[in-house]
Amino acid sequence: MGGGGGGRSLTPDELKSLEAAAKESLREGSGEGKSNVFISFATEDINEVNLLRAQAKNENTDIEFNDWSIQEPFDSKDAEYIKRGIREKIRQSSVTIVYLSNAAVKSKWVDWEIRESIRLGKGVIAMYQGDTRPTNLPAAIIEHKVKLVTWNHDQLQAAINKVSGN
Repeated sequence: MGGGGGGRSLTPDELKSLEAAAKESLREGSGEGKSNVFISFATEDINEVNLLRAQAKNENTDIEFNDWSIQEPFDSKDAEYIKRGIREKIRQSSVTIVYLSNAAVKSKWVDWEIRESIRLGKGVIAMYQGDTRPTNLPAAIIEHKVKLVTWNHDQLQAAINKVSGN
């Protein structure tokens, strides 16, 4: 005996509408008030970024987000293929956090991710460590007047909430 069915096929417009609704649901997070965040960083800063990821998962901190950034580097030298993969991760996010460091300033990928996030209408925050605001910044941060915050849970969470509309 076959399974039910009996329904009609969806039109292309209906499929697009369903797909858009599903993507919006993903962007809104898990329903727990968490924002979906893409973290833009230079590969050299992976240890610091992993610490930030761990802090966001720790119930004893005031910072909460779902990490939609790249966990493993793409196994490719094809820049367009890599951009497509990164672009999809950014699309699934509502906020991009840029981890600022000397390596990030020099990274063409960090600058591209900032510009792509802005082009896709995502909120962008630049985060730095320490008490001294960096003066050497990626060009996209300067051009788009991206907000800078220190690595402080309260400040970062407030900035995430502000740019994501929470």
